[in-house]
Amino acid sequence: MAIVSITNTSVAVNPLKHSQAVGATLAFMGFAGVMPVLHGSPGCSTFAQIPLTQHLSEIIPLSTTGMTEVVTVLGCEENIKQTILSLVHQHQPEILGLCTTGLTETRGDDMARFLKEIRQIPELNNLPMVLVSTPDFKGSLQDGYGAAVESIVKEIPIVGKPNTQSKQITILASSAFTPGDIQQIKEMCLDFELDPIVLPDLSGLLDIDFNNYDSNFHSTLNRAVTRSGTTLERLQLVGNSSFTLALGESMRSSARILQQRFKVPYDVFTEFVGLDATDKLLYALFKISGNAVPEKYRVYRRQLQQAMLSTHLKLSCKKVSVALEPDLLWLTIDFLQSMGVSIHAAVTTGRSPLLEKIPIQSVTIGDLEDFEQLAAGSDLLIANSNASAIAKRLSIPLYRQGIPIFDRLGNIFSTKLGYRGAMQYLFDIANEINAL
Repeated sequence: MAIVSITNTSVAVNPLKHSQAVGATLAFMGFAGVMPVLHGSPGCSTFAQIPLTQHLSEIIPLSTTGMTEVVTVLGCEENIKQTILSLVHQHQPEILGLCTTGLTETRGDDMARFLKEIRQIPELNNLPMVLVSTPDFKGSLQDGYGAAVESIVKEIPIVGKPNTQSKQITILASSAFTPGDIQQIKEMCLDFELDPIVLPDLSGLLDIDFNNYDSNFHSTLNRAVTRSGTTLERLQLVGNSSFTLALGESMRSSARILQQRFKVPYDVFTEFVGLDATDKLLYALFKISGNAVPEKYRVYRRQLQQAMLSTHLKLSCKKVSVALEPDLLWLTIDFLQSMGVSIHAAVTTGRSPLLEKIPIQSVTIGDLEDFEQLAAGSDLLIANSNASAIAKRLSIPLYRQGIPIFDRLGNIFSTKLGYRGAMQYLFDIANEINAL
């Protein structure tokens, strides 16, 4: 059981975490036709946009209410309503995702009343609107991501009732997933003849139809509505699912909301990387579908076992330091320890029920400055690309995980899920250590 400590510094010199607005925007990217709007200043929007643009190498659809100093002081809500109305008329979204910022949360705006008034506008009366509280001064990317998914499953009109004979299931994918991971879990469900509705479904970022891609450069730059992901039509069918698989502890509350609203049973998987974790995931799909595990997974499992034997001597007893969001930190440590790796230091961004359960001595809630001090003497660092300067100063190799990864190609295509994903994950980590 880990002892969780929080640094008491008054300022983050080298931040590890991103704001909740970044996580909420990322979650909205997994739903088609969504217009994410940050209720705050233009700077707040830019601050959330930059890390996602760097990470995804994709133009991020994100609008803002553009609050100025005068609007902030005088509270000109009528101007903000007209701004949102103008954005909706111009871009015609299927869903409006409205996120707060540190500015509006500090100001004390009554956002529930504000959204209720907006819904009274005839042009917006039938537009599904999702309000997410994402202040910059607390929480992290994972918190904002989870809050956005919770708001969607709570506020979007969903019809239907659970059908135990249905092959449709709901997959709640946490921020620990790459688009490649989500594509992998969808393929696994299809192999069991299940029909997965993934919330959010970021796998569409891997498949851009260039034949229909907007050739107008300025129109593309000004795009404010998401192009891919789970559609509103599919989203409204989750009440008919026979089961909900929540992948990541941060998705537990969303799964519970679906159970309360539609009586859909659920299970939460906090580990989904590695041999044992994949065994459990495939067994769950077998129990839900009633179909036998396809033969190809037996082949993949043997290949992973061979990879584990090949990399065991390289990884066993190596000291690795990890700095990631809580869900990703948990599954990474679980996977590494299954290979005999010693966790030298663990730093994360915020509170989670998982932290005290991690079987290491301590976990620090802090920033990359804390990580640099704690990680000295490690054989490998695992963190996002912002830790590259630390790796150079300490002369320790860095394996990039998390958000953002902006100095490596193909990060959104990478996968750690399933037997083959775990096999590639093992080889990548072993090769980083082997480069010493």
